[in-house]
Order: sequence, then structure tokens, then C-alpha cells
Amino acid sequence: MINEQDKALLEKKGISETHLQRQLEYFKKGFPYLRLAATASVQRGILCPDANERIDYVKVWDNYVSDPNKKVVKFVPASGAASRMFKDIFTFVDGNSEVPVTDFEKKFFDNIHDAAYFQDLDAACLQLCGCGVDRLLEDKRYKDVAKVLLSAEGMGYGHLPKGLLKFHSYNEGARTPMEEHLVEGAMYAKQGDGEVNVHFTVSPEHRKLFEKLLAEKVTSYEHIYGVSFNVDFSEQKASTDTIAVNPDNTLFRQNDNSLLFRPGGHGALIENLNDIDADIIFVKNIDNVVPDRLKPEMVNYKKLLGGVLIVLQQQAFAYLRKLDSGHYKMSDLLEMLQFVQKKLCCKNPETKLLEDTEMAIYLRRKLNRPMRVCGMVRNVGEPGGGPFLAYNQDGTISLQILESSQIDMSNVDAKTMFESGTHFNPVDLVCGVKDYLGQAFALTDFVDSQTGFISHKSKDGKDLKALELPGLWNGAMSDWNTVFVEVPLSTFNPVKTVNDLYREQHQ
Repeated sequence: MINEQDKALLEKKGISETHLQRQLEYFKKGFPYLRLAATASVQRGILCPDANERIDYVKVWDNYVSDPNKKVVKFVPASGAASRMFKDIFTFVDGNSEVPVTDFEKKFFDNIHDAAYFQDLDAACLQLCGCGVDRLLEDKRYKDVAKVLLSAEGMGYGHLPKGLLKFHSYNEGARTPMEEHLVEGAMYAKQGDGEVNVHFTVSPEHRKLFEKLLAEKVTSYEHIYGVSFNVDFSEQKASTDTIAVNPDNTLFRQNDNSLLFRPGGHGALIENLNDIDADIIFVKNIDNVVPDRLKPEMVNYKKLLGGVLIVLQQQAFAYLRKLDSGHYKMSDLLEMLQFVQKKLCCKNPETKLLEDTEMAIYLRRKLNRPMRVCGMVRNVGEPGGGPFLAYNQDGTISLQILESSQIDMSNVDAKTMFESGTHFNPVDLVCGVKDYLGQAFALTDFVDSQTGFISHKSKDGKDLKALELPGLWNGAMSDWNTVFVEVPLSTFNPVKTVNDLYREQHQ
């Protein structure tokens, strides 16, 4: 089935033949849907601290981050290309109409002066077209303006990653999302020694551009915020790529007869996360940033999530020390069980049948895991995973972030739960990745490999099936201790299309 050329490619990527066969089996068998117990809500599974509790949690975080013996890292997946941001504008450029027709196209051109990149666009139009944006629009040369913005000959915005586009305007100049994340880090992840650790995952072809922008800007931000930035980059590992197959599940071969591997989705980044030496890691997408005037509330809730994590983690550590000491009574075990069930929302219908020793073993297994606290916002129709109480492979029920592809929509009860969800996940995570002895967890040991999904794509005009690994905040963190906390919608301001930059939150 595979030839010598295939074997050489597998070796180069670091993928074993056994792993390849396992991937092929997924295509044949598919992935099971997750069995739902309930939709998570404020009444069941989503913590909603009151004003005084929020103040206390923020204080806990401020104390923690000032400890010189602790290391905090801000982790930002930043490899996403901006091409989908400009999908409608690409369609306009390739279309028959010379003037905007759709509401989207009209909004884009009507508000173009409000774009943070306008001055750059105006200068590029002057250089390439002989006149600025306003003159081109007066002459109905709308496509020329769009081409200058998108093309490699112009500003290249249609092919750059989102992290390098200018999102927000300031008196001193416009900022990219990468810069906004640096500023965020200075506001809630500053260590006691003034260091701020930020890690970006980027695509190989854009890494030098990120490094160049960082070199140009970092000293200025360090001076403004009185910090020292420690910024590094990583790329999705080739060993996490997944094989593509034909619709009949045979190996898809390209025109040169080589196998086609594709990036395995953001779930592959669990490997990158696993490589980071830190006690606490914040995870947030590259395009979810706001201007400085809106940062205070966002920063406050980031600290809140961190405080919740520290409080729960310290309690879990205390219980683990007691379990490992051997000096505990049945009343201690029952107290720990209440913590696991009430605070960590992890329930096992069989615990009442366990003897003392079995109970201690069960509790240690459930407590000695990575822990994450996830912000959840009220559902307003935005795309994203939802919070659920779901059954795990060991029979327990715990909090999980699930995508629609993981839910059996032909099941009436499951479909009703999905549609009645009150909250969704904006990718707002704080992760505790070390155990109570200070040893790093092997994060890849806590992935549920049965939670990937299969998508349908095409290459060179031929249909293919692609394999997506369990998502980073879905199946890749399935066996973590998970806690959900309600955060305001104001903390979630993603930029999915270029017109989102015209929203009041980005002006």
C-alpha cells in the first residue's frame, strides 16, 4: 500500500507506519458521538462569582503572579491566515460587477477610512495606481483599491496571517493583534521581576515576518509598560499532520504520486503547549483583541479566571498531599469527593460502591490531572463550542467543551440540549499544567483520541477526506479537570471578517 517514497516522507515527518494505519482506521470507522448528560448553565456547571468574590479572586491572582518562583506564559495560536477574513472581497474582485453590490461590499468601502490600515492602503494606492483611495473610489475603481489591499504586489493582506494585520488605530500609530497581545500580557501576566512571557504558534512561511515585527516594536512596548518581554515562537509539528484519503478511504495521491498530508487542526498544538515550561498558561486566539480603552474589563476577568484556577488548584494540591501521606480518614475522603463533585463538576455514579482504598485511588486519579478554567459568554449566535456535561470513557460525567460535529444531531435529546445552550466558548482558558510536586504533566496523556472528526475537502479538482485531530480545547483537553466561569460578552471580540474591524469595539 505504501512505497519507498512514502516511507521516506513518513520518516521525514516523524510519523510511524503504525500511526498512519491508525489514522486510516479512523476514516473507515469514524468517530463516536459523545453522550451528553446535560447542557452546562449558571444553574448547573458554570460558576458566576458575585462582585466581592471577583475582587477576592483578582487579589489571589495578583499575589500569585508576583511570586518569583512561579512562571506564567501567555499562549497565542497565531498561524491562522487572513484569507477567510477577506473572502467576500476576493469574491467582489473576481466578480462581474465593477461597483459594490452586496451589503457587505458596500459596508467595506463606505467605512474604509475607519480601517486602521487606511493610511498604508492610501500610500500603496498612490504608488501602484498613481492616486489615493478617495480618487480611485470617485472614479469607480473599487476593484483597484481591493486589489492593492489584498495582492502580494500591494499590501498582501489577503495572504498574511491575521496577527500581522493592522487592527486598531492609536495616535502613535496602528497596532497589529500581535502587538495587542504583548500589551495584554503586560497587564495581567507580568511576573514579579517585570518579565512577561508570551508564546505565539505561527506558520513556517510567516515566522520571519513575526520575528521582524517583534524586533521593531518590542523595545518601545517594554519602555511604555515597564516590562521585559520574553517572546518565542513555535510551529505546528510535522509529526501531527494527518493523511488525506479518497472518498473510498484509499490513500489520496497528488499529481506526482506522493501522499498528501494536511495540518491536523488546532488540536495539534497540544504538542506545542506540552513543550512550554510554565506553571500557568493563558490561552487566547490571535484575533480576539480590543483597543486600550476596552482592556481594563478584559484584564480584570483574565485575572479573575487565574484566581479561580489558583484557589481550586491549591485545594486539589492539599488533598493530594494528604492522600500521598496516607494519613486520612473516611471523612477526609468524603470531603475530597464533595470537592471533585461540587467544585470540579466531575461525578461518578459508582463511587458509593467503592471501599476506602478504592475511593482513595479514584480520588487521586481525578485530582492529579491538569486543570483549566474556561471563560464562557452568553450565547448570541456566534460560532464556537458549547459547554456541556458529558460522559467520559471511564463512566464519569464531567464538563467538556464540544463542537456540533461531536454531537449526534439525529438524537432528539442531544439536539435539544445543543440548541438550548445558554453559553458558548470564546477560547478563553487558563491552564495549570504542573502537579503538586512541581512536575510538568505530560499533556498528551490526557487527550481523548476518539474525539476527532472527518471533513470533506478537495485538491487539484479531486475530492478528498481530511482528518482533524481532537481540538485543542475540546478532545485534546478532554481528561483535564475543567471549570467554567461566566465572563461578559465584552471580553469576546473576534475578527472573523474584515468588516468586523468596523465594529465599535475595534474603533
